[in-house]
Amino acid sequence: MPPLTLAEVETLARAAHDGRTDKAGRPYAEHLAAVAEGVRARGGDPDQIAAAWLHDAVEDAALSEEWLAQARLTARTKAIVRALTRGPGESPEAYAARILATPGALLVKEADLAHNADPDRLAVLPEPVRTRLTGKYDRMRALLGLHP
Repeated sequence: MPPLTLAEVETLARAAHDGRTDKAGRPYAEHLAAVAEGVRARGGDPDQIAAAWLHDAVEDAALSEEWLAQARLTARTKAIVRALTRGPGESPEAYAARILATPGALLVKEADLAHNADPDRLAVLPEPVRTRLTGKYDRMRALLGLHP
């Protein structure tokens, strides 16, 4: 059976995150769409775009690891989603190392960080939250060798 189409992955991701909002109170699907578009704009391939739609699904328990294991996705898409799924208590260094070791994952994480650190998105957050998140995103970019 062929892998899910990008349209099917998008529909699935939107449904899995239905009702969720981001830190600014916006529908979470807006973040997923922005990351998928960021991957596409950076030259990402269909596996990476599918992973962008699903990059937070397992980490946020919107979908289970069991679902991912059985999903009609390419092995590469699954590997990227797993690389981007940060475990409880996992150090930023271990997380970054796994991303760097997984072909295709860095581009998806770069798009994720770009959207998360968007000044317009951060501007609506309280100053302490904005400062904490900016530091977190800057540190991850440094660990991944990405420049702001």
